[in-house]
Amino acid sequence: MLTRSQVMLIAAMMLSLHAAANAPAVSPQRTILQRHEQSEVAGKDIVIGTATLPSGTAIGFHTHPGDEIGYVLKGTLILKTRGQPDRILSAGDSFFNARGAIHSLAAAPGKDGGAAVSTWIVDQGKDLATPVP
Repeated sequence: MLTRSQVMLIAAMMLSLHAAANAPAVSPQRTILQRHEQSEVAGKDIVIGTATLPSGTAIGFHTHPGDEIGYVLKGTLILKTRGQPDRILSAGDSFFNARGAIHSLAAAPGKDGGAAVSTWIVDQGKDLATPVP
């Protein structure tokens, strides 16, 4: 037979597990800051945006319909580009992804996450990013 304190402990543990299961998942946050038609270049937009990656998160593999150039604002990130070695990027580092390059960006394990800002020159009317399995 369980004692009253054992029952209370089990109840507290169950409530804790329930709260953890219902807590919102932490995920990367992408924010588009501006999108403009490129002057004198028909069919192209210039887009600038940020990505904030909490510890333990990643933006999955994807492509862009144009070139991307980025800069790490804070933290340590890992740029994974298919067919190339992973690149460890720290605050102050820059990176480039050519049109169609399959890549992902992850917060380095055991760190506090990170943030980057990117600029893309992309085809008008297309999604900024297309997920790739």
